[in-house]
Amino acid sequence: MLPARRNLSMTCKLSRFLIPALLAFAAAPAIAPAYLATRAQAPTSTEVLPLSRVHPGMQGYAYTIFAGDQVEKFDLEVIGIMPNFLGPRQTIILVELKGPKVEHTGVVAGMSGSPVYFEGKLAGALSLKLGVFTKEPIGGVTPIEDILHPPAQMSSGNAEYQPQAALGGAQQLSLPQEAASRTGLPTGSALEPIETPLVFSGYQPEALRQFAAQLQSYGFVAAQGGTAAPKPDDGHLLPGDMAGMVLVEGDTSISSACTVTAIRRDEVYLCGHPFLSLGDVQFPMARTEVVATLSSELASTKIINVGGSIGTITGDHLTAVTGKLGTPPPMIPIDLTLAVGGTEKKLHFAMVNHPKLTPLLVGLTVFNGLTQNSLYGEGTTLHLSGEVVVHGHAPVQIENTFAPGDAFSPDGLPIALNIQSVFNRLFTNTRETPVFERITLRVESVPGRQSYSIESAWLEKGEAAPGETLRVRVLLRPYRGAARVEETTVRVPEQATRGTTLRVLVTDGDMLNRASRGFSFSGGGGSNASLDQLIAILNRERRNDRLYVGLFAPTPTILWDDKELPNVPLSQINVIDGRPTPGTVQILRESLASESSIPLGGPVAGVISLNLQIR
Repeated sequence: MLPARRNLSMTCKLSRFLIPALLAFAAAPAIAPAYLATRAQAPTSTEVLPLSRVHPGMQGYAYTIFAGDQVEKFDLEVIGIMPNFLGPRQTIILVELKGPKVEHTGVVAGMSGSPVYFEGKLAGALSLKLGVFTKEPIGGVTPIEDILHPPAQMSSGNAEYQPQAALGGAQQLSLPQEAASRTGLPTGSALEPIETPLVFSGYQPEALRQFAAQLQSYGFVAAQGGTAAPKPDDGHLLPGDMAGMVLVEGDTSISSACTVTAIRRDEVYLCGHPFLSLGDVQFPMARTEVVATLSSELASTKIINVGGSIGTITGDHLTAVTGKLGTPPPMIPIDLTLAVGGTEKKLHFAMVNHPKLTPLLVGLTVFNGLTQNSLYGEGTTLHLSGEVVVHGHAPVQIENTFAPGDAFSPDGLPIALNIQSVFNRLFTNTRETPVFERITLRVESVPGRQSYSIESAWLEKGEAAPGETLRVRVLLRPYRGAARVEETTVRVPEQATRGTTLRVLVTDGDMLNRASRGFSFSGGGGSNASLDQLIAILNRERRNDRLYVGLFAPTPTILWDDKELPNVPLSQINVIDGRPTPGTVQILRESLASESSIPLGGPVAGVISLNLQIR
């Protein structure tokens, strides 16, 4: 080894890195002899080697899986000790991996958490890698002292909903280049956490591309993989085995995969660094099987099948991803039915309940399930219906219609984004984390593009008396079809003031929602709205496949969370305006006095405003 490498030092400060570490030093649970015979190389030592006894030139070894379930040993040598490298009193042991396999593959995505031993004693966890296109496999090890005495861990819990970028590197779905350049480090010179692959089974590349921007914001390392049937010995983990957290399971699956550092009774410590820094969580933990290790000069990775559930991931913190062997936690069941003519296809999924992940996962999974099957076809009008059952609350009713567009994007994408929007809005409340019991969705496909634009509208007369009912005619233009006239009525309220002018708004459901709810519509009711109030607002929203006619009076409306108080006297407005009030209060200058609608079977777009004089 070159002396220059032994004295290697790095002065760059890495603003995005967390310290990878894992807490584990006890033996694995009892395992059947036949199974143990195939795991002869798995580590058995539980002794700990302090950092003070680690020095440059020291020879050691680590464990990981390159294929199947065989834990294999590979050698390594200490290059140097790097105090305060990732932060105050956060020392890293810089090592070079040795042996035919690791010299061929380099540091492999999924290797994070591999237990490292010197003098036959556990010294730390392999958790960092140095650069890309490097000629030697160089990595970083978190000392066991930092693992056994981690800094105070801050749990994100479920109260903070701001997404955090993961520290998992990237391959096809990498962090944007401008984000990487902000570290100020030359490309490939940073000591980074080893990637934790996020294994997508049953998801086509096209589905991932449609959500690539959102996946990049989380720093996911997307890898395609498969699923393996559960085996009786899945729960018999040894240091060097592979496991991970399950995000989606069923007809498709999404799971992370990394190496187990140690097992302490029924507690499992793995990965060597955070997956997404989610804090305390309750996700299923699954065994993973390595099909093969793919060598790449850019980013070697393990090709993985996800196995059976073996317990619960309980934490995703600064020092480790932790789990507990046993019964996995419940997930949200999702049933998706696609109907075309008289044929139906049913798909079933289950996913985790988490404010940062569930909206993205449900959008991606619904889009993939809808578009990647034989019944789906482009150029069709899609009718979405269903409900989201929230524990302890009224169900959220979903119903909308989506027609093909002229843009070069899949027709099913608006459905997925609509579902994702519903979940984003449910998670905006700061009072309660929704617990979803089940999601039921049905998509019916009708050939052709059924959509309508509003070209003109007129009243049967320009004035009316209080209490009178007026006919409203609307000229609609179907997509590539002959214009047609639809007729409906609006009723002038009895309390309408003579001599005033009312406004007749002929429009689609989205515009009428905004006209009658203001910012409370677009924001879901405000951040102070309760979950019940958010659900009430969602269930009152108008459908997009109807033509709406709304009659607005020039009297103020108070929107108080999910409540609408029209025709409020100015004296009461003056009492509320400018004074602190509980909840979210908004004052609109108009009140929706009456409305009517006409179902059309396809999306409607456009707006016409007419004046009506009250005599």
